[in-house]
Amino acid sequence: MARGAETFLSLTLLLIYFTSGERVQLVQGQKTWCVAKPSSDDATLLENINYVCSQVDCSVLQRGFPCFYPDNLMSHASIAMNLYYQSRGRNPWNCFFNNSALVVTTDPSKTKVDEDVIMSAPIYRSRSTCAGYGSCAYA
Repeated sequence: MARGAETFLSLTLLLIYFTSGERVQLVQGQKTWCVAKPSSDDATLLENINYVCSQVDCSVLQRGFPCFYPDNLMSHASIAMNLYYQSRGRNPWNCFFNNSALVVTTDPSKTKVDEDVIMSAPIYRSRSTCAGYGSCAYA
């Protein structure tokens, strides 16, 4: 009987451990966006753009359209990936892109990146704004 109690206790502790970890839960109805991870390389971002634009309309990324600026790969990939994510129902698995994307709860078109953050992150090179900042309305 003691062995059965030990097994039960062990399984209960494991269950508690795996179900009570820190997890970020979204509030029902909270808007989310899919953006490219800053650590993503240019080749991956380009692959993502090519894939997404074969699945959804990416015309907003063309020169003269509201989401063209800032004109850089990170911005264009983020906008394209978000178009795909939104069109597929905002499911977390629609923002994976081989681990090159993030789901965020802050509208990227309204968030200006601090210049100090940019300069400390070499992947940004000299980018001063998030994808579509000030010009592109994310869905």
